[in-house]
Amino acid sequence: SLEWLSCSLKAYPRMLCYVAKDKVSIVGYIIWTQKSGFRHQAIIELEQIAVTPIHQGKDVGQALIERTLPLVKHVLESNGSHVKHIIVTTRADNHAQQLFRKTLGAEVESTIPQFYSADEVVMIARNV
Repeated sequence: SLEWLSCSLKAYPRMLCYVAKDKVSIVGYIIWTQKSGFRHQAIIELEQIAVTPIHQGKDVGQALIERTLPLVKHVLESNGSHVKHIIVTTRADNHAQQLFRKTLGAEVESTIPQFYSADEVVMIARNV
């Protein structure tokens, strides 16, 4: 017998979601996902990051990463784990690669040709 198991962004601590706000509205969000199960050395993925078009280029993405990664590490540590590596994927032509290099020290590990709408790169920040 099979049953449907429902999941949502409330799948804490596997998924950790944060938003950036200005005085009146949400201007961006970030979703971190624990990929390695609940192990001592965790692999986490920067699953999604987005900033509203009018706030792009104003360091909101950088702030989302820099301010939330310590929170993610704290949650993992409270569960007896620590971040070993961070994985992130993005289109090969996405300038966000520069952000991931700068804030995480991530480097392109491989390229998957024509994965979604174009080539996709897999970036890894090792031994964070």
